[in-house]
Amino acid sequence: MPLVNFETLPNEARAWVFAAAAPVTGAAAVALLDMVDDHLRAWRAHGAPLVCAREWRDDRFLVVAVDEAATGASGCSIDALFHALRAIEGQVGSSLVASGQLYFRDASGVVQISDRPSFRALAAAGGVHGETHVFDTTITSVGTWRSGFEKPAHESWHARFLAVA
Repeated sequence: MPLVNFETLPNEARAWVFAAAAPVTGAAAVALLDMVDDHLRAWRAHGAPLVCAREWRDDRFLVVAVDEAATGASGCSIDALFHALRAIEGQVGSSLVASGQLYFRDASGVVQISDRPSFRALAAAGGVHGETHVFDTTITSVGTWRSGFEKPAHESWHARFLAVA
């Protein structure tokens, strides 16, 4: 039973967040989640199945988590996850493994993507501010995913981009 329901994972479970550069919806989202589930059902570390789960949110964010109290993920198993996701990217039309981008909700509630200089420029122009909701793709635990993945920028490391000289 390596693939479990995400809600059953403890807060201490290790998590990785993958953010789609473009929204993945409809048939592409179904295909993405089917391929991820196939990988997770077979995911192993040193031959032992990993107790793992995934969750999809806002047509952009995939979190994959492992209950390391049951079986710890190895470097090779983590590499295999990243490799599988890179292979899936071409089939769903959006990158998932790229890093360095910032994600936030615009005034109408739509998730937007920005590089750091553009986010700083948006802050300087008043397009984002301390109450703008941002997404912390650097989280590493299920508990943080549940309680602090999305929060106002002033409560996040994103706040450093709001200070404009």
